Amino acid sequence: MFSILPATGVHLTLVETLLDQRFGPARRNRTAYRLRDGVQPLAHLSFVAMAGDTLVGSVQCWPLRLKPLFGARLPLILLGPMAVARSCEGQGIASALMRCSLAAIDAAAEPPVLLIGDAPFYGRFGFSAAATRLWSLPGPVDHARLLLRGPSTGLPRVGAVEAASGNSARAAKVA
Repeated sequence: MFSILPATGVHLTLVETLLDQRFGPARRNRTAYRLRDGVQPLAHLSFVAMAGDTLVGSVQCWPLRLKPLFGARLPLILLGPMAVARSCEGQGIASALMRCSLAAIDAAAEPPVLLIGDAPFYGRFGFSAAATRLWSLPGPVDHARLLLRGPSTGLPRVGAVEAASGNSARAAKVA
């Protein structure tokens, strides 16, 4: 049995330990981490799964911007990393975290959500690579894994995804 709770400062060390266990310390070399550098996670969209006092899963969301060739930068949300303790795989924790985070995103009328992940898993939550094929990131990315959820109407076909300013009004340190 597990509970989904808002991520708080109490969970930060536990989340980092879980991410190291699941993805290794080299995870910080990935392109997605370049989008998180110097930016705080969005507290109102980040959640943890707890089994008693034990952290068994987490998902974080971050502010992003899409810079079109011409015009103003457009806001996006970066979802991830998503992690579940190895000993708890197959218990529906990742799906529960996704549903909770996406419900919070939808309730707050947040901008479209971007992630780098497996289309077979994330596709069932409405993510697709259709609108992102010509988007660039600050590092290598498999465009089949660059997935977007939410309205793509008004988003440019070509653009550069970048970290939002560390001073973003929506960026809030996990309290």
